[in-house]
Amino acid sequence: MITSEWPTTQSPNDVPFLVRQVDYLRRAGVQVEVFHFHGGKNPLNYALAWVQARRQMSRNSYDLVHAQFGQSALLAVPKRIPLVITVRGDDVEGIVGRKGRYTVAGYILRILTQCLAKWADALIVVSSHLRRHFPHMRADVIPSGLDLEVFATMPQREARQRLGLPLSKKLVLFVGNPDDPRKRFSLAQSALTLVDPAFDAEMVVAWGVPHSDIPVFMNACDVLIFTSMHEGSPNVVKEAMACNLPIVSVVVGDVPERLGGVDGCEVCADDQPATIASALTQVLSRDRNRTKGRDAVRDLDERVLTQRVITIYGEVLRKAAALGRIQVA
Repeated sequence: MITSEWPTTQSPNDVPFLVRQVDYLRRAGVQVEVFHFHGGKNPLNYALAWVQARRQMSRNSYDLVHAQFGQSALLAVPKRIPLVITVRGDDVEGIVGRKGRYTVAGYILRILTQCLAKWADALIVVSSHLRRHFPHMRADVIPSGLDLEVFATMPQREARQRLGLPLSKKLVLFVGNPDDPRKRFSLAQSALTLVDPAFDAEMVVAWGVPHSDIPVFMNACDVLIFTSMHEGSPNVVKEAMACNLPIVSVVVGDVPERLGGVDGCEVCADDQPATIASALTQVLSRDRNRTKGRDAVRDLDERVLTQRVITIYGEVLRKAAALGRIQVA
């Protein structure tokens, strides 16, 4: 598995969804070796990583390569063995710069990903709306899964006590890097300032904390606010659903599809602060501060989705063997 994103000593909590997928693949009997690199939009980094990845592939008898994120597939071409690519969002949706506008680098990345996808023996996208970037290709939709044993419900009072959060306030949760312009933390802040002060609502930011603490934050708070400019299939929304946490979100990624029919969640008609504030007010005014979102995400159990990934691996290998590209024992 080749990926440009992976936990490091400086950022130990990065891409938990990807770490989880690797873990569950291994549990299911797949021997996975991870080659991770830091591209940093620097061609020299990619060139060095390409040499290292090719050397590793030549020294080992791998059955296939699975590239996570479109740009990672650059290290796997030209192909020596079958290639599976998972596209996750930024690689085709674009990169948001500091001024809140899409960058030229993001446009180049989108074109690169679309070109590299043509080399793939199988293409996976994490939500159906990403298929529009590959109009003439088959793309299987497999979202990032959930560990439903980790993301489970617990009493709100207990969760707040564990985190040292006030017991009497209404707590609005923002999960993500406040400095990432794509997440639009300032929009979430602006919306909260328009909520009636009588609610005594306070923003709680979960960032730079162990991923194991995220479900505790979700059980401690009254609502998740989600304001991203774009997403593939946002994991934080699905994780909040697994914890039965109410959600207020702008229209982004597959969120409308996920929240459709989940009472107590609101998808805003637009991304104006007043609209988001109105939705927050509606959620915070409810007598019942939990949803039944968990029932709607049971099909996202990581064990189930892992088997779907393995099925694709099998299809790719059988096709390659039939074409004489590889030999199977």
